[in-house]
Amino acid sequence: MAAVRAKDTKPELMIRKALHAAGLRYRLNVRDLPGKPDIVLPRYRAVVFVHGCFWHRHECDLFRWPESRTDFWREKLDANAARDVNAANALEEAGWRQAVIWECALKGRKKRDFQDTMQRLIAWIRSDEQAIIIRGE
Repeated sequence: MAAVRAKDTKPELMIRKALHAAGLRYRLNVRDLPGKPDIVLPRYRAVVFVHGCFWHRHECDLFRWPESRTDFWREKLDANAARDVNAANALEEAGWRQAVIWECALKGRKKRDFQDTMQRLIAWIRSDEQAIIIRGE
């Protein structure tokens, strides 16, 4: 697990590059905010989480329960999911808008068109909508 990256993952870098190209400026991994969001856009009071389907227990083609040490993994992944819910609630109470982009939207058999995904995200950032979730098709 030491080789698993917590930040600067490929999906995250793809999104950051597209946001920057669209003229949006952001901060990374802000520790002062609940859940330490991957991308924070203070001007829009918006945060973006780029969730790995395995680590955040997304029920999609990219997620499978491990076959060994099942109790350990179930406890760990359940705790991750609970932490996500707590962070989302705390951010909402603090007045932050939230986007969650799941890994399956960017890779795998059911990935979405990247340009379309980024257009949806950028439109959401510039809107007043409270939340958006982008997952694979």
